[in-house]
Amino acid sequence: MKAHDDTAPGLSPGLRAEIDAWLSRYPEDRRQSALLAALRAAQHEHGHLEVAQMDAIAAYLGIPAVAVYEVASFYSMYTLKPVGKHTLAVCTNISCMLRGASEIVAHLEQRLGIKLGESTPDGRFYLKREEECLAGCCGAPMMQVDHVYHEHLTPQRVDQILDSLE
Repeated sequence: MKAHDDTAPGLSPGLRAEIDAWLSRYPEDRRQSALLAALRAAQHEHGHLEVAQMDAIAAYLGIPAVAVYEVASFYSMYTLKPVGKHTLAVCTNISCMLRGASEIVAHLEQRLGIKLGESTPDGRFYLKREEECLAGCCGAPMMQVDHVYHEHLTPQRVDQILDSLE
């Protein structure tokens, strides 16, 4: 692993501090272990991941930029383009599907006037293309709104959740 760049132009002081907190959990020669958390923090700060941010994270962690791109493009939790302010992810795995996830997705698409993978024209909501499993099978059907889980969904409950968001 190559040396890391402690100055990391392109990373805010807050983002560097958060990455440093994660780095403190790993041996110096395992800096790449903080990559998932670094990407999550960058996305939370900026709304999505841009190449310049990923390059800065790679330099800060001392890893090849391609390693960062691979992770960012593989996991569904990261977005590489601007999306709506609130991210909606409906679990479509078997437990949720059997308990009505398809109806929840259809309701969201109809209410918001968008399809999976799209953002509303006002930039308020982004309906993720697919969420294979959110590990909430006991509360199926369920969805994640930003970083909050909502279980035992009905169309009425979905409307209440959407109406409560600013």
